[in-house]
Amino acid sequence: MEDVFVARLMSTTLHTVTPDTLVEDAAQLILDNNISSVIVVDEDNRLEGILTTTDFVDIVAKSQPKAQTTVERYMTTDVITAGAQDSILSVAESMTEHGFHHMPVVDEEEGVIGMIATSDLAAYLSQTGQLARS
Repeated sequence: MEDVFVARLMSTTLHTVTPDTLVEDAAQLILDNNISSVIVVDEDNRLEGILTTTDFVDIVAKSQPKAQTTVERYMTTDVITAGAQDSILSVAESMTEHGFHHMPVVDEEEGVIGMIATSDLAAYLSQTGQLARS
């Protein structure tokens, strides 16, 4: 398989929230846009965390959030990221190793610039005929 870079496959249509966004507002953003995660950024577009649909399952199951609860309380903060020039192969290996379905793509100067997801990888493999056909 040729070496492909993250920038070629990442989504640049980002849905972001800030750490002080209410959990219910973040949930509504996910529902309204039919997405499975939101990126949490500061006022300079720097990555603060990520909140996924899996996090919402955990929120409801464990703590049943009260009104006015902010994203900061539940977001993942030790986020593993990719760069636009990272190899898709290395990113796929990292996602598999950690059990991730999403990985924010960051740039030192611009902050968060994209998101790579397992669906992006599957779409690429499907289009290039890289999947084994049975």
